[in-house]
Amino acid sequence: MSVFQDKVAIVTGGASGIGRALSLALARDGAEVVVADINEERAAQVASGITEAGGRARAAALDVRDAAAFRALVEAVAKESGRIDYLFNNAGIAINGEMRDVSLDDFQQVLDVNLNGVVHGVTAVYPHMVARGAGHIVNTASAAGLGPTPGIVSYGASKHAVVGLSRSLRAEAADLGVRVTVVCPGFIETPILRDSRFVNLDKEGLLKMIPIKPISAEACAKEILDGVKRNKAIVVVTWQAKALWLLGRISPRLMERIALQAARNMRKVRRVSE
Repeated sequence: MSVFQDKVAIVTGGASGIGRALSLALARDGAEVVVADINEERAAQVASGITEAGGRARAAALDVRDAAAFRALVEAVAKESGRIDYLFNNAGIAINGEMRDVSLDDFQQVLDVNLNGVVHGVTAVYPHMVARGAGHIVNTASAAGLGPTPGIVSYGASKHAVVGLSRSLRAEAADLGVRVTVVCPGFIETPILRDSRFVNLDKEGLLKMIPIKPISAEACAKEILDGVKRNKAIVVVTWQAKALWLLGRISPRLMERIALQAARNMRKVRRVSE
């Protein structure tokens, strides 16, 4: 029997990409899934697909930037289902562009979703899990949270913060019965990879510079859930992300050189003249 059998899980950003893949995989493993997303229509489609296949799911409209709405969702799920076993803080966005080109509003928008959204989820669900002495919080960061990220500084900053939050909370929560895992995917074939905003950059030119083929969201979700089952502190997805993470720890100076070259390559497709 799967460890997720008859468990209650909330997945934010559950309508597409990794969140959708997680929702489907959890439901197949017997979990009751709350597919939460800012796009209620697409969340409903995912939940309907699960129930039509014999699983248990329901959709919920949620903007993770709204702390009160997140808290209300958690309270409603805890009341209706009796508990919350898993929270997958997965919603995220990216804005691509050099720091000199993106606006303060752009930067804050990324932090509001990627960092504050996680904080809102943690603060809403953690008291419930502590009271029960059980539960698992899974925060989606990124390989960008493990090293330098030229061209997506706001994204990297938000993901570094999620890694730090998760590792610190894991130590604090362990004796209270609550587990915490942070997920750091590399290049995954999801809407965020191709549909995010590109500021003063040639999108197609930049995407062509990616030297590796992204893996599927389904393959990513499998690795995440395997790591969650084993209560891993950090789940790094894709071998390239694992290699760069190791390299950054072994030789920070070499990692800086690689990041510098990435920044120079990015400027080749910058739209604004110097």
